[in-house]
Amino acid sequence: MILRDRLLGLPRRYKRLLQVAADIVLVWMALWLAFVVRLGELEGIEPLSGHAWLFGLAPVLAIPLFIRIGMYRAVMRYLGNDALITIVKAVTLSSLLLALAMYWYRDPPAIVPRSLVFNYWWLSLVLLGGLRLVLRQYVLGDWYNVGMAIPFMRDDGLPRVAIYGAGAAGNQLAAALRMGRAMRPVAFIDDDDSIANRVIAGLKVYKPRHIDRMIDETGATEILLAIPSASRARRREILAALEHYPLHIRSVPGFMDLARGRVRVEDIQEVDVADLLGRDIVEPRADLLERCIRGQVVMVTGAGGSIGSELSRQVFDLAPSTLILLDHNEYGLYSIHRELEQRLEGTLGRTELVPLLGSIRHPERLLEIMLTWRVDTVYHAAAYKHVPMVEHNIEEGVLNNVIGTVNAAQAAIQAGVSSFVLISTDKAVRPTNVMGSTKRLAEMALQALSAEPAPVLFAADESLHVVSRTRFTMVRFGNVLGSSGSVIPLFREQIRSGGPVTVTHPNITRYFMTIPEAAQLVLQAGALGKGGEVFVLDMGQPVLIAELAEKMIHLSGFSVRSETNPRGEIAIEYTGLRPGEKLYEELLIGDNVTPTEHPMILCANEGYLAWERLRVVLDQLVRAVRGGEFDRVRLILQSTVDGYRPEQECFDWTYRRRNVSLAGRSAPEIPQA
Repeated sequence: MILRDRLLGLPRRYKRLLQVAADIVLVWMALWLAFVVRLGELEGIEPLSGHAWLFGLAPVLAIPLFIRIGMYRAVMRYLGNDALITIVKAVTLSSLLLALAMYWYRDPPAIVPRSLVFNYWWLSLVLLGGLRLVLRQYVLGDWYNVGMAIPFMRDDGLPRVAIYGAGAAGNQLAAALRMGRAMRPVAFIDDDDSIANRVIAGLKVYKPRHIDRMIDETGATEILLAIPSASRARRREILAALEHYPLHIRSVPGFMDLARGRVRVEDIQEVDVADLLGRDIVEPRADLLERCIRGQVVMVTGAGGSIGSELSRQVFDLAPSTLILLDHNEYGLYSIHRELEQRLEGTLGRTELVPLLGSIRHPERLLEIMLTWRVDTVYHAAAYKHVPMVEHNIEEGVLNNVIGTVNAAQAAIQAGVSSFVLISTDKAVRPTNVMGSTKRLAEMALQALSAEPAPVLFAADESLHVVSRTRFTMVRFGNVLGSSGSVIPLFREQIRSGGPVTVTHPNITRYFMTIPEAAQLVLQAGALGKGGEVFVLDMGQPVLIAELAEKMIHLSGFSVRSETNPRGEIAIEYTGLRPGEKLYEELLIGDNVTPTEHPMILCANEGYLAWERLRVVLDQLVRAVRGGEFDRVRLILQSTVDGYRPEQECFDWTYRRRNVSLAGRSAPEIPQA
């Protein structure tokens, strides 16, 4: 160990000198052994007399060639196939040069057999290549790792992991784990019958049906999925098969993440919950993605949020001339701007990034931005979306989700924006909560504005009509995996803490989609619209949240504690539905839906109020909110939003607290300056 550390600590030039000295000795040894193999005896070999010229010439020809070809550029601990191929080339060329020298030297002092060159060639390969392979194992600290032959020498205290997939990704992962020495790879698992029970990279390959035997023989406690090219449906099948074993399942990143530089091959991550859903992404259509973006000025509101940031990434990749990032959250805006700025440095694109702090509650600010940069397309993702949070912060929910959307839409009309896309939610369908009802009212406002060629703007002079050239579309979808407030990070944290995992109701279901897929479909749906459409994304089948929690517990290597299994490790507790929460979500208000040219995007034909009537409703709503009349707010929403049925008292925490305080005692005095 001490010697190895000292060797690794030497300066690079000293390491190269040691390699050169060792290679000179090995060249002499190969030449001497070549004589022994050819002659069968030691007599007749004269390295210091008759054959001295040959022993002197061999390293003189070989070492400069080795240097020129690059044998000493390879880092020993990372020696791979390319370095071994370089050794073969270098040794072959040096052997040919030695053969030419022997042919030209027609009158040597001692006899030199012509077949000596072949022996010299293969012996040099064995000695030079073999020494490097041995040293690679030595400097990696893997000296005793010779496969399954001596398992008793492999107990180094590291977690033992099996790798599912014995292909290129699996072999890369095994090499990375050995170099990192944070985990000990002990086996491969692969479906390919042709490699079953064979040894690859020193690891035995097991079939999936022999996992129990693999656990007994190797003591594996984790399985790492190294199948980045497998489809989601195939990964779901594999996870379903592995769920019943007492193993923690994790995975390596996909090829797209590797190619984009977001992660490294050796990065290990928890199983992507999208794999549990098993839904493969439909390949996007480039013409739809680019239609409203390439070479244009694009603005994303709520750019620092979960959906907004992913929209910003995908819009950036489509090369707009200018990308305006708007958010009132300073840190969120800073994060996405910094990320895109770093990506901009590595490209030849000319996209201008403009991070702007601002709120959609300020119509003058929105209009100023759109006029100044001459915005072509707006993706409106800014909204309050957490159901329990908005349920009793009604004033902010209404003013942000409804009036903020109206402000952005009217600014787009005044600035001559070509396309305006609203990011909506499945909670807008027959809502039981304030958040859903405000999002549906925002949809209705855009539907009404789209049908009005020259609307009178809300909160403006009624005699002033503004000609509208803006195409409004709305895109409605369900939950996205990994968004802020998603149950997935919560479940992972609860599992990591030893439980319990909390689910609101045993029968609650939700639609799920990955954030990148949702953003991709939003961009395509925005390009499909003619004006006023409510597009609905195909979310697949709804997922039972309790089953999802069970799968996540099993794939983390734990068992579920229940009445039938009281010795389980992590329990699932049901906490009851939260304020405004529904057992299941819907995507359509009615059954009147038509397909579009994209298989994952449907168009819902849903009713709305005319803009003149809706302006009156908006005015009444704002007055009720400002006055703290939340029973009236509920009545207005019920009479306007189809299907809105609140399941509890409608109140705002701030107004309730203020009213209680004023009822019990006099209002506090305001300090005077």
